[in-house]
Amino acid sequence: MNDFDDEQSDTAADRALPVDPDGVDTARPLHVQPAAIAAVALGGLVGTGIRYGAESAFPFVSGSFPFTTLVINITGTFILGMLLERLALSGPDSGRRRRIRLCIGTGVLGSYTTYSSFALETVELLRDHRVVAAAVYMTVSVVIGTLAAGAGIVCAQRFGTRAEEKR
Repeated sequence: MNDFDDEQSDTAADRALPVDPDGVDTARPLHVQPAAIAAVALGGLVGTGIRYGAESAFPFVSGSFPFTTLVINITGTFILGMLLERLALSGPDSGRRRRIRLCIGTGVLGSYTTYSSFALETVELLRDHRVVAAAVYMTVSVVIGTLAAGAGIVCAQRFGTRAEEKR
C-alpha cells in the first residue's frame, strides 16, 4: 500500500515493486495510480465549479470583451506559480506535497483556468470583426498570464522558507 493506491496488491509481483522512502510506488506511473487520479478528479470538480460560477455570474456575450475568462486565467496562473514554487521550496515532490500538487495544481487550477474558453472567445471576437479586440485579448492573456505566474513564484519565494532553512 502507498500514498496513492489504497488497494492491496494481490500478486507477489505487485508486492515486490520498488518503493521509495515515502512509500510511493515508483514502478507504476503516477497517472495509473487510483489515488492520484482521484486527487486530480476531486480538484477538477472544485475548479470547474468555481469557473462555472464566475462565468455564470459574468458571462461573455457577443459584442462584449471576455473579462471573466481573462481574470480567471490570470488569477489561475498567479496561484499556480505561487503553489508550485511553494511546494518546490518545501521539499521533494512526494507524499503530501505531491497530493497537494495533483489536487490543487492539476485538478483545481487546471479546471479553473480555461484555454478552451479563451480560444472560443477569441474566435467570437474575430467573427464579430473585432480584430483589434481579439489581438489585445490574446496578447494580454499570454503576456499578463506569464507575468502573473512569475509574480506568484516571486511571492512564494519572498513569503516562504526553503526546506533547507528550516533545519
